[in-house]
Amino acid sequence: MNNPDLQPVIKRSAEALAIEALRAHLLSGGATPGERLTETALATRLRVSRATVRAALHQLTTERLVHQIPYTGWEVARLTAHDAWELYTLRSSLEALAARLAAERGGAEVKAGIQESFATLEQACRANNAVAISEGDFGLHKTIIRLARHARLFEQYRLIEQQTRLYIHSSNALIADPQKILEEHAPIVTAILAGRPGQAAQLSEQHNITDGEALVAYLRAKSVADSSPDRAS
Repeated sequence: MNNPDLQPVIKRSAEALAIEALRAHLLSGGATPGERLTETALATRLRVSRATVRAALHQLTTERLVHQIPYTGWEVARLTAHDAWELYTLRSSLEALAARLAAERGGAEVKAGIQESFATLEQACRANNAVAISEGDFGLHKTIIRLARHARLFEQYRLIEQQTRLYIHSSNALIADPQKILEEHAPIVTAILAGRPGQAAQLSEQHNITDGEALVAYLRAKSVADSSPDRAS
């Protein structure tokens, strides 16, 4: 009997599960930037071997979510002002292109994908769930990237995917009212659905620049405050 609702079981390695668990932990703010991570403690919490944890941490290092300290151990990566500048300038180019291409494509697939992703973000904002808001925010941007149907663009975006999620989480933390997050994204969605490529690209780029500059300013100020003599004492 052919049952479309019955999905095949997908076997996943302990390493893959550990990577996913640790990534979710870091991106949800479960560990603070600069916090030390020990293989023994993580292995105990995850109930896996230290070798599995070590392999997972190496993967998260390539994603720049974790930093390896030679001969010492691991720590949660810190998002610096320069990191934020690099990410928002790169994102503004990639996502503007994606918004333009998605608007040019149009059609039922684009409309359904955009509306569904925006609805997910709306629901998270109504619930005022910070983690869900950041995931919904990232999900909308990645949907636009996917709907652009540009394979090389998609591949490039995947390289910064996890850093982008961390960036969005940090940026959204500066916004007190979730409604503002919706208001920032709604014009981009409207322009894509209306088939206005130029406007969609411009709005997407401006969104990244505005939020990016705010995050860079915050991180610079925080860096100065953290390095002040009063703070050190």
